[in-house]
Amino acid sequence: MKEAQKNLLIILSISAVTVAGWQFETGRLILYPFTVLGTWFHEMGHGLAALVLGGSFHELVIYSNGSGYAQWSGDLFLGNIGKALVAAFGPIGPTIAGSIFIISSKDEKWTKWALIILAILLLISGVYWVRSWFGTPVVLFFGLLSSFVVYMGSPSLQKYTVLFLGVQACLSVYLSIDYLFMPLANVTGEDHLSDTNVISTFLFLPHWFWGGLIVFISVIAIWKSLKYALK
Repeated sequence: MKEAQKNLLIILSISAVTVAGWQFETGRLILYPFTVLGTWFHEMGHGLAALVLGGSFHELVIYSNGSGYAQWSGDLFLGNIGKALVAAFGPIGPTIAGSIFIISSKDEKWTKWALIILAILLLISGVYWVRSWFGTPVVLFFGLLSSFVVYMGSPSLQKYTVLFLGVQACLSVYLSIDYLFMPLANVTGEDHLSDTNVISTFLFLPHWFWGGLIVFISVIAIWKSLKYALK
C-alpha cells in the first residue's frame, strides 16, 4: 500500500470512529479529553489573536463541561476589524491547528516541530494563562504527554499522534457548528454573545452570515490540508 493511501485510510478510520463515538455516551466519555483540548484551541485562538493585534491576553478558563472563555483587553490594530478578528479566531482556531497538524504529518521533521510547538504552548499556557482548577491540570497533562511523544516516541508514533490530533481538531468544527449560528451562548449559567454575534456587532451583516463563512473557510482549509498531505 502506498504511503498516501495508508495515510488516507488512517484519517478516514479516525474520522469514522470519532463521529461514531460522539453518538453514544460511552464514546463521548472516551473522547472527552479531546473535547477539552478543542476548547483550548478555541480559546487560545482568541488570546493569541489579541496578542498579535497589539492587545493583552489575561486568562483562559476551561470548565469541566467543555465550555470556557478567554479574557483579553487593549486597543487593537485595525480597531473594530481587529476585535472582529479576535472573535473569529476562536472558532477558526481548531481548524488552523488541525490543518497544520495534518500537513506536518507529511514530513518527520515537520511532525516533530509541530509536537514541540504544541507542547511549548500547552505548558506555557497552563502555567501563565489558564486560570481554572479543572483546566490547568488538563492542559499541563497534554503538554507533558506531547513532550513525552517528542522525546520518547518513535517517528511513527509521532506521525500518528499528529494525524490523530489534527483530525480531532478539525472535526471539532462539527461539534460546535450549532454554536456558530447562535446569537447567544450559555457559559456557566449566563448568556453571552456568541463569537459570530460579536463579529456582527463590530462589523456588519447578521451573525448567521459569519457562521456560514467560518464553516466555509474551515471546510476549505481542511480540504486543502488533506489534499496536500495525501498527494
